[in-house]
Amino acid sequence: MIVGKKNWIIPDCELPPEGEGVLKGHESVIVVNDSTKVAKIKVTLFFADKECYENIEWTVEPKKVKCFRMNNVNDMCGYEVPLETQYAMKLESTQKIVVQYGRLDNRQTNLAYYTTLAF
Repeated sequence: MIVGKKNWIIPDCELPPEGEGVLKGHESVIVVNDSTKVAKIKVTLFFADKECYENIEWTVEPKKVKCFRMNNVNDMCGYEVPLETQYAMKLESTQKIVVQYGRLDNRQTNLAYYTTLAF
């Protein structure tokens, strides 16, 4: 049995600045491809005050996991995600995948990190 879904939404994205700590602030999306075929994933970013951005495509090999960082322009296919801006992300995959979102935010003196499964 292949685990996952083809369509996912992450409603609460916000790329924090790197901060001053040893661990740098970031966002990441971790994708697991449990299938026997390559997962080609179309990524759409939604913003409150501007048009959505749709020119991001990811690939995850069969039976693999891959981490995509929102602060890595290469992972975002040349798009620079704005810092400290609320947005949402939709992933549409050719194969069933499992998606987890994580954010490391160290803008305050106490380190804040959380992860959540997408919907």
